[in-house]
Amino acid sequence: MAIMSSTESRRLDDAARAGWLYYVASNTQDDIAKKLGVSRQSAQRLVALSVSEGLIKVRLDHPIARCMQLSLRIKDRFRLSACEVVPSDPNDPNSIIGLAQAGANELERYLKSAQGKVLALGTGRTLRACVEELTPMNCSQHKIVSLVGNMMTDGSASDNDVVIHMSDRVKTKHFPMPLPLLSKSAKEKEILHSLGHVSTILELAKQADVTIVGIGHVAETSPIFLDGFINRNELEVLIKDGAVGEMIGWIYDQQGNLVKSAVNNRVASAPLKVDPDNIVFGIAAGELRVNAILGALRGKRINALITNEHTAELLLEND
Repeated sequence: MAIMSSTESRRLDDAARAGWLYYVASNTQDDIAKKLGVSRQSAQRLVALSVSEGLIKVRLDHPIARCMQLSLRIKDRFRLSACEVVPSDPNDPNSIIGLAQAGANELERYLKSAQGKVLALGTGRTLRACVEELTPMNCSQHKIVSLVGNMMTDGSASDNDVVIHMSDRVKTKHFPMPLPLLSKSAKEKEILHSLGHVSTILELAKQADVTIVGIGHVAETSPIFLDGFINRNELEVLIKDGAVGEMIGWIYDQQGNLVKSAVNNRVASAPLKVDPDNIVFGIAAGELRVNAILGALRGKRINALITNEHTAELLLEND
């Protein structure tokens, strides 16, 4: 069997989505075009492709069918603007490959716009993988802004700084956050945020047309601890206070409320809103992150989600 390229695989997935929406969910081609962010002609071609590739028989013969059922259930359950559920690898349910492709697909929907957009991004391994999946292009009309500091605790640059890598890939103006994830004190954070170039970046982040952030868990295996941003005592206090999740440095509980702690007082990232005005995607998967994802959903810190099939099933079972 020939190995498909990422582009071919993504197009086949889009065709499966279009076929499911048309033949199973009874959407019109205009509806499909709007939901997939493509022209009506492209939607028509994708529906036709789903037939010509044998994806459509009596039912959709593609793993995306189960995923779309789960995405609709999660979207309805948590009243989301969007939900993308990708197939899970049975041998590696924590794989981020599918998440990366779905995240790249969402980013490209905005990057392909002729009208200038502001895209705000968190950081981390999954978002970095999304950027690696992007098709190289020239998007000088857009701006990408970081929501989180790009400095490690020793002052070095983060390997997972997303906006710099994305700017190299899609040739657009970028605004990295020249701050540590955590300031040394609440007073230092106030001073840093008052700096002209930092306040400009924070203001630009408020204007974002779309935001994509990773969702992390709070435990001994979480990056915020393993990378040395918080120490063991701080971790234990956070867990005792009910912390389950972390987004761009902000720590929250199972209802999505920010934990009252010295750590959150020092977070130098952009504010984490409730009921954001524009679309905010959370992207994460894996059993360890289920409670963190649920907290973000319950607290309405995000209004869109990208996850995988296995995680989606656990979200519905545990809510």
